[in-house]
Parts: sequence; structure tokens; C-alpha cells
Amino acid sequence: MLKALFNSLFGHDRNVLRDTVEVFRENTEAGAERAHLNRKAALEQFAAEFVMNDRSAFDRAIDGLNRLPRPMLAFATLMLLASAMVDPVWFSKRMEGLLLVPEPLWWLLGVIVSFYFGARHQAKSQEFQRSLSRMLASAPQILPAVGGEAEVALPGRPEVKRLAEAENAALLAWRESEQQGSASG
Repeated sequence: MLKALFNSLFGHDRNVLRDTVEVFRENTEAGAERAHLNRKAALEQFAAEFVMNDRSAFDRAIDGLNRLPRPMLAFATLMLLASAMVDPVWFSKRMEGLLLVPEPLWWLLGVIVSFYFGARHQAKSQEFQRSLSRMLASAPQILPAVGGEAEVALPGRPEVKRLAEAENAALLAWRESEQQGSASG
């Protein structure tokens, strides 16, 4: 009788009690394994995004030089603070010298620094856009391989399935206005 009770509770090849509990609570071991696989896939994708095959040694050297100004500015500011504490007289003489610099020269310095950081930001932004477009262009080949469907709307790629346009009335209205504008112009 006990054998029949154990067989009904735990089954021959399975654990009915465990299966019932898993309806209400996640299997922690299986959840940890899924989380590990997700983290591993995310790290592999992240690593693949930063592989730079087409960069020459000169490009890498210039990129290294372009990374120097911001840390140098921060370090120089900290050194100014330290020098003010170590030798206040020396520091005050230097600051008096800065007071003699004409205002238009300060404006010019601000423009130069702004253009430097602005140009760097734009270059990095364009590089990011190029990498993003390469990734989107490869989406139709990648998504089926990982078991997904290509639901991204890529211009000029009719083989990629478009999102349901009926769900977005604003997008439809915008496309119609664009088509009417290009037809009349």
C-alpha cells in the first residue's frame, strides 16, 4: 500500500509533487541556468559589437591620442587645486595673470574646446550609426538563426516583414503626407 502511495505521489519516472510545485514556483536550478545562458549571450553580443577588424594601427594610435584631453583636463584641474593648497602665493600670481587675459581670447578658447569635443562627439555618433546600420542590415540573416522573426522595417528590403501598419495611425498619416508632398513637388 505504501508503494502504491509513493508511486502515485512521485510516479515511476517523474516526481508529481515536484511537477505540482513548479506550477506555482519556478524551478530555481532551471531558472539559474536560463539566466546564465542569457547573460552569456548578452556578453557575447556585447563583445562582438566591439570587435574592430578594419582599423589600422594609425587609426588606433589617433584614437588613443583623442582620448587624452579629457583625462588631462581633469588631472590638470586637480593639480591646480593641489597647488593652491601647497603654495597659495604662487597660485594667486598665476590667477592674477589669468585675469589679464582679454575676454575675446577666453571666447576663442571656449569655441576651440567646444569644437574639439563637439567634433569628437559627432565622429563617435557617426561611427555608432554606421555600426548600427551594419547590424540592422544583417538582421534578416541573424534573426532566423536565433529563432526569431524579422519584424524590423528596413527601407529598400522587401524581403523583411514590415510591422503591422494598421496599428499606428500617426505613422500612416505621416507616410501619406510624405507621398503627397513628393508627388506634388
